[in-house]
Amino acid sequence: MYFSRSTDDRTRSDWEPLPDHLAAVAGRAAGFADAFGAAAWGEAAGRWHDLGKYSRDFQDHLVTPSQVDHATAGAQHAAETLPGPAGRLLAYAIAGHHAGLADAQAKTAGRTSLTDRLKKSVPDWSAAPAAERAAPTALAAPQLGTFPPPLAAGLRRDAAVQDRDRVAFRLAFLGRMLFSALCDADSLESERFGDRVTSAARPDAAAAPSMRELAAVLDAHLDRLAAAAPATPVNARRAEVLAACREAAERPPGFFSLSVPTGGGKTLASLAFALRHAARHGLRRVVTAIPFTSVIEQTAGVYRGVFAPAFGEERTGEIVLEHHSARDPEGDSLTARLAAENWDAPLVVTTNVQLFESLYSGRKAACRKLHRLAGSVIVLDEAQTLPPDLLAPCLRALSELVEVYGCTVVLCTATQPALEKRDVFPIGLENRADDGAPEPVREIVPAPAALYEAMRRVRCEWAGPLSDAALAARLAARRQVLCVVNSRPHARELFEATRGELGDDADGLIHLSTNLCAAHRAERFAEIRRRLTDGEPCRVVSTQLIEAGVDVDFPAVFRALCGLDSAAQAAGRCNREGRLLGLNGEPAEGVLTLFEPDRPPPPGLLASAAHRTLEVIATGDYSDLLSPDAVRRFFELHLWASKGQRGDWDAEEPVLPCFKLANDLAPLADYATADERFRMIPDEATPVFVAWGAEGEALVDRLRRHPPDRALLRTLRRYAVGVHDRNFAALVQSGDVERLHAATDFEGFAVLANQDLYDADLGLRPDRPGWYEPGTLVV
Repeated sequence: MYFSRSTDDRTRSDWEPLPDHLAAVAGRAAGFADAFGAAAWGEAAGRWHDLGKYSRDFQDHLVTPSQVDHATAGAQHAAETLPGPAGRLLAYAIAGHHAGLADAQAKTAGRTSLTDRLKKSVPDWSAAPAAERAAPTALAAPQLGTFPPPLAAGLRRDAAVQDRDRVAFRLAFLGRMLFSALCDADSLESERFGDRVTSAARPDAAAAPSMRELAAVLDAHLDRLAAAAPATPVNARRAEVLAACREAAERPPGFFSLSVPTGGGKTLASLAFALRHAARHGLRRVVTAIPFTSVIEQTAGVYRGVFAPAFGEERTGEIVLEHHSARDPEGDSLTARLAAENWDAPLVVTTNVQLFESLYSGRKAACRKLHRLAGSVIVLDEAQTLPPDLLAPCLRALSELVEVYGCTVVLCTATQPALEKRDVFPIGLENRADDGAPEPVREIVPAPAALYEAMRRVRCEWAGPLSDAALAARLAARRQVLCVVNSRPHARELFEATRGELGDDADGLIHLSTNLCAAHRAERFAEIRRRLTDGEPCRVVSTQLIEAGVDVDFPAVFRALCGLDSAAQAAGRCNREGRLLGLNGEPAEGVLTLFEPDRPPPPGLLASAAHRTLEVIATGDYSDLLSPDAVRRFFELHLWASKGQRGDWDAEEPVLPCFKLANDLAPLADYATADERFRMIPDEATPVFVAWGAEGEALVDRLRRHPPDRALLRTLRRYAVGVHDRNFAALVQSGDVERLHAATDFEGFAVLANQDLYDADLGLRPDRPGWYEPGTLVV
């Protein structure tokens, strides 16, 4: 008898037989891969992934633990049994099911490649039965290596035009999806054997409400809202948007665009489309990806508010999975926390970073969820915010999900669609007809330009240069006003200047930036909404974090020079509900004042976007800088014709060339290198945990007294502030930041030792190392 896992029982009566484990993983992986037509591939990956455990070395390891490589044997067997693309893709997945996906050839000293693994000498596993070695029937038949039908169709099109790069990408993407199916299957089976309590707590897919049930609950909720809504022009337009979304849901899966001005009800209208569309076409889940964490918390809260009355709070927490770095897992049920590992939930709300970095990750934990994307509706909120220098890999992955993996992608935007294919933007998105012919992205709202005119509640005024002193005077002169600037230092200095201008009348002056931890920002958002509702003074100086989707409604907004797409987002915080009235009692427009601050925007994409806006302004052709024509001209200059700064819309060290083909069409995928290169947020900051509020103090105290575990660190993320390297070094040197448990796996995390550096208004002050509040006794 050969075993897969052992227990403390030396009689081996409760050890897991290896054939049982291989069969169970093969069954799960086949089921997962069946969602994209690759059940036989998943079965082979599961059947072969642990063939190396048939060695005497591994069986001895179960008694006396040692280092035994049990994954390489199966990878070698796959490559030898199924020559060409099939065997190599399975070899990547099997070799990486513990260590992660590797490069084809070693690029870095000390890093093992797939080639190295396939040449490696491994312990003798010849005891494996012939039945375990055999390929699944579908792969062993004459049509060896038959690809899933949608993939095969795409490969034929690519081969016809000799697009080897696209063929290489498609095959590598299939390899990543097979890796996902295998890793999730193996993890679930390992958990079932080793932690039955946790395994039993996992979501029961059969008990989850269907897309049709969820759509019905949402429809009833929306109908109640419509019945109670006052008869205003804004609400009439929102009703038109919702009706268009419901009607468009009947159309075939593919790429859709929902171009609706901010305040047009996109959050629930897009969900109405997604759920109806999923129910109509048999899709499995809805994934909403959002640029900013603060907006995710708000959107997930809106979703939960829809479904909680029908399903109860606890069950709704399992239906709506909120997955991002600042989520407090202790606020979730165990079932919801487990669902976050592999997105086993009907509705997932996550970040763009979480979605796209997972699509290019080589790590097991990040990739477990990818197979769940097959047959999903993916809603990209504010789709135009994807970074220009990663557009090529982002759009290539979206196209693959739509063409091959049965997904529908909805591009939600407050401006005109920016990501559709055009003559000047050849990497843009398009649909495919049944015969493979290209078709345009399907617009959900029939006449976006007319909708913009009907919903226009804000006019944009260009104020030219404004110093901080002049700007502070303008802010102080208004009772409720928002000012958005481009950097944390500018937000802090403008806040101080405005406080000086207000003097004793500074009540209601609020600063927002990522120098405040997430828990602190949540308190500030609640205070802002309360003050606006109650008519109290509310002057807010913020960085861009308030722009995308944060539901606030100011009568006036100032915006530092930026891209016109960002200006449109700022405008969405102004007169959002159309409540402003003129002297005659008629509806009046809010005012977005675009100004040039007395400092340049940060270098890079922000500076480039601001420069393109100045070019649009200089033409003098647009009375409304937020009109579709003006925004279209901005995108022509900034995104399409400029080719994302570098001529190819890919990173400085490009991602897509990591995927190539051998002469026999076997993929040569450098998965590990692609993982390193694809970074939507560069690793420039170190998280510093701050003791904000009673909960923050208790968590930091726990961290001081005990070595950290992952659960504690996940909870502490709501109390973390990212500090750039240059400031972090100064804070460590001054003793303001203390490293804890440096010898653990979590080295690099730190706590704020000098609490005087965390200001109740401004958050962490990384610019003031060694500073203490006057009167503080320093011992």
